[in-house]
Amino acid sequence: MGNKDHSSSSSVQSQSQIEKNRVEAVLQLLRKPNPLTLKQEKFCNEACIARFLKVKGDNVKKAAKQLRACLSWRENLGVDHLIADEFSGEIADGMAYVAGHDDRARPVVIFRIKQDYLKFRSQKQFTRLLVFTLEVAIQTMAKSVEQLIVLFDASFFRSASGFMNILVAALKTIGEHYPGRLHKAFVIDPPSLFPYLWKGVKAFIELSSITTMVSSLDFDDFPDFNNFTPYPRAASLRFNAPSVAPSRAAKVGACASSRFSFTVSHHFDSLKPWYLTLTDKPSFKVGPASTPVLGPALISPVNARSFSFASPTARNVNTLRKNFFPSTPLPQKTQVMDHSGVNHPRTPKPSFLHSPALFFKKDCHISKTEKCRESFVPFLRFYRRPYDEMIYRSKMKPPLGGLISIVSPQIRRRHMSVSQRF
Repeated sequence: MGNKDHSSSSSVQSQSQIEKNRVEAVLQLLRKPNPLTLKQEKFCNEACIARFLKVKGDNVKKAAKQLRACLSWRENLGVDHLIADEFSGEIADGMAYVAGHDDRARPVVIFRIKQDYLKFRSQKQFTRLLVFTLEVAIQTMAKSVEQLIVLFDASFFRSASGFMNILVAALKTIGEHYPGRLHKAFVIDPPSLFPYLWKGVKAFIELSSITTMVSSLDFDDFPDFNNFTPYPRAASLRFNAPSVAPSRAAKVGACASSRFSFTVSHHFDSLKPWYLTLTDKPSFKVGPASTPVLGPALISPVNARSFSFASPTARNVNTLRKNFFPSTPLPQKTQVMDHSGVNHPRTPKPSFLHSPALFFKKDCHISKTEKCRESFVPFLRFYRRPYDEMIYRSKMKPPLGGLISIVSPQIRRRHMSVSQRF
């Protein structure tokens, strides 16, 4: 027993030593052309290099190449100089923010970009907004957490191609420059043509396997979490119909119109518990002029049923009586059939070991749509939670928070000192 524990511990130590050697090899390749700056050294820590190695299959040269490209991209974009003051309008409208953390302490990021955003902003400005939001989410992570969840709300888009440009750019940026950070991405309420475009594009996107499309209409039966108010949807003529007039709705047992009156009878011995009458006094003829049985049918309270509602057998009583017995008598039975000698096809009884697939029947019959729906349920409360700008700004640490995050601690300390005097 002791030999097995010793061998397992030695194998774990050897594996960790191999990983450390790979990280050092990547750092040596990065430092060869030019030495790294202090900010680059801080970014290229052991956990960051391990994520790049994992994505590249522990290939040292490929990981070093991608990490070097990421460092130059961050320098060209000015990631270290991003502050909240640059995106004051987007933060006020709640276009991109960190909604909170899930049960495993992973930050949940929500993007509610509107369709006309790229008409007034460039693609680079959207990338800067995306990177700023991701950096805020990474700052809120605990030391043991490395991944995050992203929710793309596409309900503001009518153009499938316009939303596709934003989604592809976001997934490409996260996959190339934040490898191993994305745990799951959800596209909520995309345009109707988006699934067809996505089928042709997802083969060229690295993070398409962890990107799922869901519809918010599938979760209308779910109660609001923590009494949160969901975001208002557009009005619908189907569901927002005008209310019934109170004069008509107040009647119980009767329904009136401009010509006819529909009355419910409360007598249990009546053949039909309703009858149709005219609201005006004169009687009108219904049906053909020469009816052999009843003559001209008159709609009145005396004639306690309508020919339009009556069944075919009730309309022609004589026909029913005449054709009830067949004109040609049926042949009499000459012999008695013995049913005991008939060999019926045998139905096999179900067996416990009939098929091994019975053990996995529950998992096999779960459709892909149901799996996507169940995977989104833990994040539904973040999607329905109203946006609060102050709560989001409180998650920003300097220097990302801008001037407010830098000055506010000094104001708070000054306020405390002044309050202590009195």
